[in-house]
Amino acid sequence: MLRIGFVVNPVAGMGGPVGLKGTDGEETLRKAVSRGARARAFDRAEAALRSVAEARVDAMFLTCEGGMGEDSLKASGTHCDVVSGHGDVTSAADTRAAVRAFISKGVDLVVFVGGDGTARDVLLETGTRVAIVGVPSGVKMHSAVFINTPEELGELLLAFQLSKSVKEAEVMDVDEESFRGGAVRARLFGVALTPDDSEHVQAGKQSYSSGTASDEADEIGQYIADTMESRVTYVIGPGGTTARIARTMGLPKTLLGVDLYRDGALVREDASEAQILEELRGSGEARIVVSPIGAQGFFFGRGNQQISPEVIRAVGARNVIVVSTPSKLAGTPVLRVDTGDRALDDCFRGKLKAVTGYKRKRLVDVA
Repeated sequence: MLRIGFVVNPVAGMGGPVGLKGTDGEETLRKAVSRGARARAFDRAEAALRSVAEARVDAMFLTCEGGMGEDSLKASGTHCDVVSGHGDVTSAADTRAAVRAFISKGVDLVVFVGGDGTARDVLLETGTRVAIVGVPSGVKMHSAVFINTPEELGELLLAFQLSKSVKEAEVMDVDEESFRGGAVRARLFGVALTPDDSEHVQAGKQSYSSGTASDEADEIGQYIADTMESRVTYVIGPGGTTARIARTMGLPKTLLGVDLYRDGALVREDASEAQILEELRGSGEARIVVSPIGAQGFFFGRGNQQISPEVIRAVGARNVIVVSTPSKLAGTPVLRVDTGDRALDDCFRGKLKAVTGYKRKRLVDVA
């Protein structure tokens, strides 16, 4: 029987759909709530635990009271022992206290629901004494300790139960203030142990900055700009490749935000989910242009939660354009989606034609 410590960061990911690119800090959380953000960690935790039940994993769960784990486990019908509490407002200190309690009880694995910030809090207590794995629920998930989607937790636990095999994985520290300002300042925070399961655990984010890759991105930007249709709204996601589209048009683009363009003009800058939906209402046809994260392969569900399932359905899955340089695809064997809506994710799985240059496309696998 696996002994699993299970902890949830209830506010993880709340800042994403409202355009805040993170939820670290009390002030950011207050701002997210004022913009209408809703908690999403409970849904992600429930999906993960449902997969564990379906896989019939023989496990004993230790957890934190209430919304930091107990509620999710009880909702899924999973028996648990509550070994830690929390204050009126949950905090990083509560996460760390829960992990310390897990370690004292001799757990085999710590499963957390959150983003990079939660991963850092967990690692501060575990070091390399206990393996950890994250259920992705944050905005930024650059660390290499997250499963691809919540629904894969059951399969990962089954494999880990048999092998107990672990590997070293990077946990990244991303400066949220810089991130909100359009700059990715990520450094190695530490090295964790995580289940050695490349099928279900994502890779760390990689960057591509060679001159050749830059030329490739310029070519893609020129092609998309040249083929834009009149009276069509273009929802363009974050990233260096997508930024080249706006630059080709001579228009600004937030590097890490979602921006809307129509008829050669910027119509909404750094838009939230609600603002995108507002702009789409009654505006006619629309397209979504996104680029996958290098090595990880996610083109939805990592850093662009403003493009929510509701936004994608409003535009239509067939109107999603995925762009990627050949250099990036060379290090990204498959593409992935994790919108939080399993039925919608299934619409993209299989084969997809990604734009890789001027009038050039490549058929890629979407897992």
